[in-house]
Amino acid sequence: MAYEDRDGPDHAGKRRPHSQEGDRGAGAGEQGHDAQFRDGDEHGSNETRPEDWFGGDTPTPPPPPYAQHQADSDSSVAYQPPMHARGADSRHQQSPVAGAAPQGNGRSVGEVSVATPSGAPWSPPAESPTPPPDTTGGADVRVDAPADGAPDDDLPEPEPLPPLEGTFAPVAEDGSSNVTTDQGQPAAPPSAPSESAPAAPAGTAPPSPEAAVQPDSPPSGGQPRPAVPETAEALQAETLVRSRREPPTGGWRRAVHAATFGLVHPGESPAELRRRELVARARTHVAGGHHRVAIMSLKGGVGKTTTTVALGSTLASLRGDRVLAVDANPDRGTLSDKVRLETAATIRDLLNERHLVRRYADIRGFTSQAASRLEILASDRDPAVSEAFSETDYRQVADLLEHFYSITLTDCGTGLLHSAMSGVLQLADQIVLVSTASVDGARSASATLDWLEAHAYGYLVQNAVVVLSMVPTGKSSVDVDRLTQHFASRGRQVVTIPWDAHLEEGAEVDLDQLHATTRHAYLNLAAAVGDAFAWTR
Repeated sequence: MAYEDRDGPDHAGKRRPHSQEGDRGAGAGEQGHDAQFRDGDEHGSNETRPEDWFGGDTPTPPPPPYAQHQADSDSSVAYQPPMHARGADSRHQQSPVAGAAPQGNGRSVGEVSVATPSGAPWSPPAESPTPPPDTTGGADVRVDAPADGAPDDDLPEPEPLPPLEGTFAPVAEDGSSNVTTDQGQPAAPPSAPSESAPAAPAGTAPPSPEAAVQPDSPPSGGQPRPAVPETAEALQAETLVRSRREPPTGGWRRAVHAATFGLVHPGESPAELRRRELVARARTHVAGGHHRVAIMSLKGGVGKTTTTVALGSTLASLRGDRVLAVDANPDRGTLSDKVRLETAATIRDLLNERHLVRRYADIRGFTSQAASRLEILASDRDPAVSEAFSETDYRQVADLLEHFYSITLTDCGTGLLHSAMSGVLQLADQIVLVSTASVDGARSASATLDWLEAHAYGYLVQNAVVVLSMVPTGKSSVDVDRLTQHFASRGRQVVTIPWDAHLEEGAEVDLDQLHATTRHAYLNLAAAVGDAFAWTR
């Protein structure tokens, strides 16, 4: 390897190595580089040549093997002339620019014509192709073979890979391959390596089929699979939809909820929760398909008919099925006076034309409907009619009505010994006994219960609901609590209906005109009656 001086006077006596290829290039391209020597002399360069230092021509050492290999190749390495052949001003030249115009005596400024040692014009090296990916699984090592294709004795021979276990079939179009073991059984597919479980060394037998993943094991990166797959029945609105709380219905709770745009929900008051419970009880499904309630009283003028209409209107306004009130008074009843009549037909007309009734629209022509959706079947009010309403008549009407209505309220007469009363008690599912908060009214109601127990209607007495009607709201000389305690010991429940000015009128009953306390009392009565709807007779 030869050495050349660094350019400039500050580096005098210092040498740096350069390749033999540069010397050989200087001799081969003498025509091009002598011009640069002359240019340097013409510009007054005082640079000392190596020949002057060593006293003449310096013997050139033989080129190294890699330089000979590069020279014999198809000039894949760009040629670079030595520093002493470039001239003093070559350090100050700009980078070669393609297409620069020649200047002066025909020399090209910015573009130098360089010839390779073989004499062929120099060309930029071509990009080497990207090596193929390593498929052996070993280290990524590139070994360049000699240009003539002869093997290099200095490189060790690669060790052969160990044989793979099993027989490999051709790969299918979808990327899958059928791999079988030496015993002819399908081998398990390879799994992705993990840090916790390193890959088995080469030459190790594949795992046994028992070690394969079980069907109920969780998939990679997924949730555990349940032992029993779920069906469409598991998707319920109660489990998928978040519960939506209803806003408060009134009071300061509703004001706070509205002022905070629903962000603050104070919850419902205990009174509202109690009201919702009563509504749910009143809406109890009728288990038997049809339920008959008998409203009775041994003494007249206690509010029996008013209780029938108010109870029926409350049930009809809360429920979605049909509710009917029937006037079964053998004498002239007053049920039709409590609602606005839509037809002049009576229960007698229905009995005479019962063979023509085939659907609900046919029977609807004999009833009148109130604003609460309660329907009324009035009794005969013609004084010229001498035929009384009998047990047979009531049974025929009851058999017809049960096909079109879910609940039937029967407004009974004051007597217990007439023929129609026998049919009412035998078909009734429960009774509602109405009394006033007075001494004579309480005695008459208690005597009615005694008579029922004496005539084999004890089951109706045990499940009876007693109503204390028109109880004064102020101070009373009668101990209402003592009356409540007495009837609670004989029946199922006692409900107190306070005095109301709208009911005192004796006209049509409208729930919207009742006092809030009176409406709540009738709701409590509807809930008590609705508890028996779930029973079967």
